Amino acid sequence: MDPLCYNYLEQHPELLQFVRMNPVWYRYLSRDPSLLPEMRKEAKHFYGKTFPQRIERVNNHLQMVRMLMQFAGAMKD
Repeated sequence: MDPLCYNYLEQHPELLQFVRMNPVWYRYLSRDPSLLPEMRKEAKHFYGKTFPQRIERVNNHLQMVRMLMQFAGAMKD
């Protein structure tokens, strides 16, 4: 692997872990280090850090809070 690419991965342990869990990216980056931005996008999707995934997570939390409030209201009656 290109030393600059590997140094970048060492500085970002989450991406290094992603490469270890998906060895096909090690091969892709060894052959073409310019694929690093694409690998970062895949890692964001894998770890759930894309904007739609974050919005979905917030919605799930809000639904849970609403449900708990309804349950507390039902118990009060």
